[in-house]
Amino acid sequence: MSINKKLRYITGITLAAAIALSGCGQAAQTGGNLDVDNLPAALAEKGDIKLNVIRKIGGDDHTAQFLAGAKQEGESLGFSVDTFSANGDTAKFLDALDQAANGDYDGVVVSHGDDPATVDAVKKLTEKGIPVVAFDSTGDLSAVEGVTLTSQDDEALAQYALDQLVKEQGEDAKIVYLWVDGFPPMVRRNAVYQATLAKYPNIKELERFGVANENTSVDTQNAVAAMLSKYPKGEIDAIFATWDAFAIGAARALIEAGRTEIKIYGIDVSNADLQIMQEENSPWVATAAVDPKMIGAVNVRLLAKKLAGEETPPTYNLEAALIDQATLNKSSEAVNMVTLADIIPGWGTTDAFEEDWMKSLKEANAN
Repeated sequence: MSINKKLRYITGITLAAAIALSGCGQAAQTGGNLDVDNLPAALAEKGDIKLNVIRKIGGDDHTAQFLAGAKQEGESLGFSVDTFSANGDTAKFLDALDQAANGDYDGVVVSHGDDPATVDAVKKLTEKGIPVVAFDSTGDLSAVEGVTLTSQDDEALAQYALDQLVKEQGEDAKIVYLWVDGFPPMVRRNAVYQATLAKYPNIKELERFGVANENTSVDTQNAVAAMLSKYPKGEIDAIFATWDAFAIGAARALIEAGRTEIKIYGIDVSNADLQIMQEENSPWVATAAVDPKMIGAVNVRLLAKKLAGEETPPTYNLEAALIDQATLNKSSEAVNMVTLADIIPGWGTTDAFEEDWMKSLKEANAN
């Protein structure tokens, strides 16, 4: 299969997986076994536990993996878990939060809520006694009592990718910046980008653009393809893509145009991303990431601790790592999200907030 056909195939699988998992939500299964000796009294009193994981953005593999990680972790604890992605539709996202407040949920994970209406919706949840953990959401939620704000270490993600770009392309690199405003993680990543430009004043930004929707990769591909006609070979050194949906589209455009001399430095990772990075002559040479399944799992653990009446922090950042093409290519076999742990120490695993009673529940609910 040619690299162009493989890219289209990978993207199709990626979007199909995301839509299948999150487009219309996924119903919870019946509750599991909560009968363990060290179960906190607050959980024992509740009986069956039902969670809802509601994400504003969607249509990408990161969303699919995040939701899968949350669902898997919750069900391993014997909880029922519903998942829903609004695919960027604010009205659907807020409606889902409203339904959660009026439903029979014990706790809610909110992902990518980015506006004042999200704050109001979360307040409604907490006022009804429903605890909330919010991932990559507006900092204004810190004013809502009891909410824990989680995020990838966005500053580290951006710094890893940009440091690698400068290391490989030089302090006078000519770059294209793929970014979209309006999302808290993008704001944090942009702050590091601006600091990098200030540190290396000879870096030249040629273009910047980006859009977040259900067709982000396709729209990015079209935009990059159109841009390439303005810049002959030698006039662009690199692309800094602040989201892997951007990087996927950019990679496809560069490959189809025969412009793989332009290198991509991205953020986030998935199986599809890793496949692209490992293709011969792939322009995508590095990405900084946190395992999205692990993010979903940690958010559910925090929510479980809240339901158990245990102390949780107001904020928590998940540790990032750099994945570069050279390291991937040292492996004798193709690297995926599971085997990535073989070359990136600690990848995909963390014992953060995993209490002994959670381990007991996992043993009791193991298949």
